[in-house]
Amino acid sequence: MASPSDEEKSEWIDRIRCEGSIPFLKPDNCSNGWASPPEAAFMVRGPEYIKTKAKIPADDYLLNPIGFDWIKSSVKIGEILNHPDSRVRMVIDNEFQGVDKPFVWAFNLQLPSKDNYSAIAYFTTKDPIPEGSLMDKFLKGDDAFRNSRLKMIANIVNGPWIVRKAVGEQAICIIGHALSCKFCVAENFVEVDIDIGSSMVATAIVHLAFGYVSTLTVDLAFLIEGQAESELPEKLLCGIRFSNLDPASARPIEPSPTMSASSLQKSLSSRLWKSFRFT
Repeated sequence: MASPSDEEKSEWIDRIRCEGSIPFLKPDNCSNGWASPPEAAFMVRGPEYIKTKAKIPADDYLLNPIGFDWIKSSVKIGEILNHPDSRVRMVIDNEFQGVDKPFVWAFNLQLPSKDNYSAIAYFTTKDPIPEGSLMDKFLKGDDAFRNSRLKMIANIVNGPWIVRKAVGEQAICIIGHALSCKFCVAENFVEVDIDIGSSMVATAIVHLAFGYVSTLTVDLAFLIEGQAESELPEKLLCGIRFSNLDPASARPIEPSPTMSASSLQKSLSSRLWKSFRFT
């Protein structure tokens, strides 16, 4: 696995990592920060899974981590990369003027709470996406295909027993079967907005865990499920570890208090997204 010290570095990635409210740290020293967890911590379908149901420790990630945002708002935040005033989009647009831009993936966990917290992880491709690969099919396919294949693995690395018991060890789900997802696919990015509040069970677990969030270390991995021998062994798209998140450290992204609910959505680009620059 590439670590912060030896992975390919560039100024634009450093900017994205440094400008977030949560520091980027090494996975073995990730108190009050975020990191890229060891791939082998996640079990995936092995090459003989169809015959034996055997799983194996995951190999290298297909994507590199570039940033993490911990934000809150009076409205649910979505389609972040679709707006030119988002901080990640601004860095990339400024850095790559007139040249090919890196392809970015964003996974936005929209938490069910009155403050509309979102934990957003950003990644970029290491290599060109092979034609006909699962990743290529995911990007070119429709939402039905994406909902049937995108999978998340969750693990509570550290935390109270009651939370670990509720989540389970290596909890796995096809996200689109368990939760409502919105996919925003463009030429240079794909964003997955995952509405945790769309499931009563997930909402109950999040409400329980949120009471202990400042004591939790959570590992998440995202992958496209392999369902045929040619798609095995499964490969992780990416992973994220966040630890000891403080609700008070979430950056507020607030629209004008004078806006009505009906005009709020129409005014997001001029009000809310201006705040999202974090300037």
